[in-house]
Amino acid sequence: MNTAAAVTLMQRTVLSVIAVLSLLSPVNAQVSQSPGTTSQPQPIDPNDPNNLRPITQSNSLLSIEGGDRLVKDAEQAVSAQNYPLAAKKLQEARQVYNQLSNFYQELNSSFSGIDNRVSDSQRQKALLTAQKRDEATFQLALVHRAQNQPELAVPLLVQIIKSQNPTRDLGKKAYKQLFELGFVDSPYPREGGTSSSSSPKK
Repeated sequence: MNTAAAVTLMQRTVLSVIAVLSLLSPVNAQVSQSPGTTSQPQPIDPNDPNNLRPITQSNSLLSIEGGDRLVKDAEQAVSAQNYPLAAKKLQEARQVYNQLSNFYQELNSSFSGIDNRVSDSQRQKALLTAQKRDEATFQLALVHRAQNQPELAVPLLVQIIKSQNPTRDLGKKAYKQLFELGFVDSPYPREGGTSSSSSPKK
């Protein structure tokens, strides 16, 4: 092979390699990046089973934020005197808070004696959601009173007293409602005296 033919063959080979590289370069540009460049964050698909990020609490109905949204909707309905809608929203809020409280209690029991930090955290959340449940229950009882439905309000008020204890503020308010409805005939706490026995404890 003479020198001219060898040069021609080499040129063709170089051109062929360049052509192949030009075809591969778009793919390489997607896979690799030059040093110093920053990749753009990809949107997270909440339905992707490979997505192990925590649930976005503000977007979940089964969350404290979800229950709070229902209570807020109920307050707006009360302001518009739409009592049926208010009762519906408060009932839903009660269910959400009650479920959360039960779940947190179960987690508290599961971690008791294993990890006190986790156990105490779940206990506090259980108490918080139980308090919110009872507050939503009280508001629902008031809505039933506004609709002249004492037969629906009384069981809710009794539940609150059992959950809260009559000595706590919400328990006292619930009992006062029962007294105003005529379901009980003894006021509590008694005016001008203590609610317990007058004889001192030993």
